[in-house]
Amino acid sequence: MTDRLTRAHERFDAMNEEDPHLEVVNGAEVPKELVYGRRMSSRQERFAPDAPETVKLAVRAQHLRRWTLPRSDFPMDRAGYLTWRTRCAKMHADLAAEVLGEVGYDEDTVARVRKLLTKRGLKSDPEVQMLEDVACLVFLEHYAADFAGQHEHAKVIDIVQKTWAKMSDAGHAAALELPLDPGVKAVVEEALGG
Repeated sequence: MTDRLTRAHERFDAMNEEDPHLEVVNGAEVPKELVYGRRMSSRQERFAPDAPETVKLAVRAQHLRRWTLPRSDFPMDRAGYLTWRTRCAKMHADLAAEVLGEVGYDEDTVARVRKLLTKRGLKSDPEVQMLEDVACLVFLEHYAADFAGQHEHAKVIDIVQKTWAKMSDAGHAAALELPLDPGVKAVVEEALGG
């Protein structure tokens, strides 16, 4: 990692350490978004170890201070969800841009990370696709089991199918190799018609 990349990751982590929501990891309570950012970087290193620095930055910044914009503040329908996601992406991009400028990245790099975080160009931009693949892999490995426990089976199948549709062929191959919770593995197989 470059010195700037390390400093940016440290700044992103410091921001996410403020998350009041905790998750138990290896017996210790850790801020949820801090855990998420580190899981994203860890998965990216395994999935795409040669990823450009801009992707490595966007991967770690994907959920910067997300708890400050709760989903519950938006209507609990599809339109409300999409508005929330758009607002989150803009917030993450703005916060990341501020940090990147402070640690010395040039305007082109900052603009590129902004584009990645707002997911403009999914399916046509390989780096946006790489970021999305990493996010989908992290969801399937670490969050799908909890999601499945909170929602009706039909909704879980729908979400897994939508997740799968956003992924590339390389993402699909990596997903099939994940150490999935047995319940999640069964849902994935059902969602894929297997």
